[in-house]
Amino acid sequence: MDRHQTDPEFMERFEHFAFEEVPGEKGQQLEPKPRYMAILAALIGCGGDKVFGEMLPEALKNGLTPVSIKEIVYQATDYIGYGRMLPFLDKTNQVFEEMGIGLPLEGQAMTTLADRLEKGARAQAEIFGEHMKEAWKKGHIERWLAANCFGDYYTRKGLTLSERELITFCFLMAQGGCEPQLIAHSKGNMNMGNDRDFLIRVVSQCLPYIGYPRSLNAIACVNKAAEP
Repeated sequence: MDRHQTDPEFMERFEHFAFEEVPGEKGQQLEPKPRYMAILAALIGCGGDKVFGEMLPEALKNGLTPVSIKEIVYQATDYIGYGRMLPFLDKTNQVFEEMGIGLPLEGQAMTTLADRLEKGARAQAEIFGEHMKEAWKKGHIERWLAANCFGDYYTRKGLTLSERELITFCFLMAQGGCEPQLIAHSKGNMNMGNDRDFLIRVVSQCLPYIGYPRSLNAIACVNKAAEP
């Protein structure tokens, strides 16, 4: 069904806002690659799998590779859970197959089951500080966080640590209710070079897809993280 036929007034205003006004806003623009990376991650965070599928071809035209897209989807598992991630994995595979992209893609793993904890803790420390090298010893959840979230996903090729912190910020921002984690990962982003100005731009470019309440909450978290 053509939305331009069924809802012409809505589509006129939405497309003007999302595709012209927001990307063109002076002082809030992003380069195409991080912009599409942020939007895809935000769509995963808010559960927008249909729009996600529609955006994939444009993302591939604007600097993202099949590998980088798959890495965004895989990493979402730790932030929204497998139950909510799976439709995005299925949608990605469907679109890739329709576009003639061969699957499976080349493997990107850089850890084994034997060294994932050590390398995951190392990645945590690189992002958040040396104190994180021992954080996994606090309990089993902290150990899983180091080994699974960081060891299994953050250490993979396909995205840099800075890009992984960016998409984590977007997962948390878009799903809402994760403000303590959003403040922490705002700081992590800043440690990786994604400063306050950059994060505000990210929020701005994602706003059409996640709405005003979560966007305003995210800006408050970024400002909190930037406090001396």
